[in-house]
Amino acid sequence: MNIGTVAEKSGVSPKAIRYYESIGLVRPADRRPNGYRDYSLADMQTLNFIKRARSLGFSIEDVRELLDLWQDTSRTSAAVKALTTRHLEALDRKIAELTSMRKALADLVEHCHGDARPDCPILDDLERDEALRRHAASPGEHRYRSHNRKAPT
Repeated sequence: MNIGTVAEKSGVSPKAIRYYESIGLVRPADRRPNGYRDYSLADMQTLNFIKRARSLGFSIEDVRELLDLWQDTSRTSAAVKALTTRHLEALDRKIAELTSMRKALADLVEHCHGDARPDCPILDDLERDEALRRHAASPGEHRYRSHNRKAPT
């Protein structure tokens, strides 16, 4: 199969295929006498494996390790599980960070009047540094301040 055909069948773009070859993630394709790449069914299966692993968020280095494990018939499933567990834990951390960011943004949106007034707790929050943010969030204190600045006299 040429690169266009294997790209179409695997769902991996020709550019990505060439990139994976350049970084040694997949072996360089055999060449036909006319110089075109010639991919086998095994090459396509490897590209499908990479595509699926990448769609699950594995890094290139993790995919490299997974490919090595996939191709090693003496592997242990414990090694595969350990790598996947590390990735799952990283995803959980990322989800927690995104959830926290979403909560902070939703809180800011809720406190913004969204009207013709210039006061905006969203901009106030973006303006404050982290030390002020921690202090303002302490119990008993109002978290948002008005943005009533007067010109110096």
